[in-house]
Amino acid sequence: MNRKHLCLAIACALLSPTAWAQETAASAPQATTLDKVTVTARKREETLQDVPVAVTAFTAETLDKLNVEDLSDLDAQVPNLTIYAARGSNSTLTAYIRGVGQSDPLWGVDPGVGLYLDDVYIARPQGALLDVFDVGRVEVLRGPQGTLYGKNTIGGAIKYISKPLSKELEGYGSVTVGNYGQRDFKAAVGGGLGGNDALRARLAVADLHRDGFGENIVTGDDVSDKKVKAARLNVGAYVTDDLDLQFALDWMDDSSGVRGAKMLKPNRFAPAQLPLDDRYDVRNGMANINDTTMHGMSATVNYRANDDWSFKYVVAQRDSDTETNIDFDTLQNIIADVKAFYSDKQVTNELQVNYDGGGRARGVFGVYWFDGQAGGQVLNNFFNLSFGDTQGTVYTESVAAYADWTFDLSDKWKLDVGARYTDEEKHAVVFNQGYLDPQFKRPSGVVLANFDKTKSFKNVSPKVSLDYQITPDIMVYGLASRGFKSGGYNIRAQATAVPRSAEPFDDEQVDSYEIGSKMALLDQRVFLNLSAFHNKYEDIQLSVFTAYDSNGDGTDDAFFGDFTNAGSGTVNGFEVEYQWLPSEHWLISGNLAWLDAKYDEFLYAGVDIADEQEFTNAPDFSGALNVEYRTELANGGNLSARVGYSYQSDVVATTEILRSIPPGRAGPVTQDGYGLVSAGVIWKLDDAWTFSLQGTNLTDKEYRTTGYSLDNALGVYTGFYGPPRQYTLSVRYDF
Repeated sequence: MNRKHLCLAIACALLSPTAWAQETAASAPQATTLDKVTVTARKREETLQDVPVAVTAFTAETLDKLNVEDLSDLDAQVPNLTIYAARGSNSTLTAYIRGVGQSDPLWGVDPGVGLYLDDVYIARPQGALLDVFDVGRVEVLRGPQGTLYGKNTIGGAIKYISKPLSKELEGYGSVTVGNYGQRDFKAAVGGGLGGNDALRARLAVADLHRDGFGENIVTGDDVSDKKVKAARLNVGAYVTDDLDLQFALDWMDDSSGVRGAKMLKPNRFAPAQLPLDDRYDVRNGMANINDTTMHGMSATVNYRANDDWSFKYVVAQRDSDTETNIDFDTLQNIIADVKAFYSDKQVTNELQVNYDGGGRARGVFGVYWFDGQAGGQVLNNFFNLSFGDTQGTVYTESVAAYADWTFDLSDKWKLDVGARYTDEEKHAVVFNQGYLDPQFKRPSGVVLANFDKTKSFKNVSPKVSLDYQITPDIMVYGLASRGFKSGGYNIRAQATAVPRSAEPFDDEQVDSYEIGSKMALLDQRVFLNLSAFHNKYEDIQLSVFTAYDSNGDGTDDAFFGDFTNAGSGTVNGFEVEYQWLPSEHWLISGNLAWLDAKYDEFLYAGVDIADEQEFTNAPDFSGALNVEYRTELANGGNLSARVGYSYQSDVVATTEILRSIPPGRAGPVTQDGYGLVSAGVIWKLDDAWTFSLQGTNLTDKEYRTTGYSLDNALGVYTGFYGPPRQYTLSVRYDF
């Protein structure tokens, strides 16, 4: 095996216990598949170990081995990644990397971690917690990706890459059953059309169902259930060896009900209603509606002009619509009942030019254009006395140019420099008004916000890295980079009571300094990827649910969804990804992470409260350990068994201004440190049949992922919990 392929095997092994076991077992039937695995973290194909960036890659087989059913299951397997379903929804994405992210899914608020489906950026979080089926690989890039990815990748990027098209007819079908009535069906088929290798297609479908973890004890409706249908169609026309056209369609329909939230304390406006015993049961008074549909289409042209130059053009359109009921108080009482509609559209264009002449310089440059329209309506009913209608649209137009170039200074030294220029415009049309009736038919005459404003944001994000190949198996690097996320407008503005809320908030920026290494040790039986970073985080954008004085009596009594720039912070951290192969049968792998995120400045009412506030979704310590045993069977199949453990220290899940909370009222939603145990056995009978038994959260640990702290104005203090103990049995047939 040459060095390039060996490094790739090492890199994938760090995240792919199955893959490395195959590579080292002489009789393994897939011993050479790793040679074909690549990553595109720098928008050109490279081995993972050659990239001076903290990036984690999962092959399709690894995702199956780790029982990754949707993107939230990657949480423990990537250092300093926090990812989960947003409050009240199964498929709305919340993602943080190294303490940088965004938990507010309202239009006008951008995510801090970018999500890409086959090179297409997905701008809105609704429907973005993708289910994993027929996937080629998933890459997670940690730290600012301002140079190559730019838009809203200030914390990092997650790339979901579909299974590539094949010449030969191939496919699979799988059925999974489990507790809570889980019943999943996944299938895919693809190959050359009509015996013609030049025209290929692949169709993948998924039908995913699960009964609720809890129920509405009043109506009997399932709570925290799952009803998702999804499909992807890819068609490729390979016109010549140098020119191919790729077309893709994807569709998802999530008709699951609402997620169950547990009352963490009685609501003071309904003190007789005590919290329920089960963490998933509710007694919501609103209808069990939480529907999201999402679909997209894209066309890609790949053209190799000659041995040195290649071009790639991607044009895509995406749309999503959501209708949801949010019963904040989780009671039959009308205290805080919200009905929301979201509608999002986006068109993107990207032209990439790659150069690699086989000499000492190579790289990529390109231009990117994004045209998005995100809007909707939120109908608020507070105490059946105060009725508000929040509606509007945010139009975003973003144009960027970027370049990233690598220079071989010598046989061991490489210099990588890059930059991205972004010019982004946000145009917000907002109209918020009060009503006199719960049907929202009679306006009260009180207009809370009415504006049509535009603001432009410009940014240059540079990057420079230097790496040194100490030995053929050990590389060290240093990296300085910048991430940027544009500002915008608070759609929940209460301009009458809080005039500043109708003004734009500023863009935020992260300057990151990182050192790291990628190593193979002890005759390539121990592999380590290390990274340490120091981030300066400026103009941090925070969504804060608080209250304001609505009647001038000196008491904050009315709900207010504020959005502001908190100030600045410093985030330091250290990450380890490891693997140890003590024998051909045993593999030990996982990660460790440390994070120290502190506010340097947090201005509130003209006072610096940085010492009082904590970063959200930034645990000090986290990590995972996977131990796998694998053996070949006499009939040509193989058997593998895995036990996994993950740990996360205590975490703050929501952002509240502590000094604005009166005595006796609840503060942020928090979660103490906890550990989760998982296990799985996979029996590959032959090249066609695979049977697997998987279990997650085997100790049935109760742990909160997020929640609502609205005690100040609405008496609401609730938590959303991660899944309970689950076990599944799957049968898969490949052809």
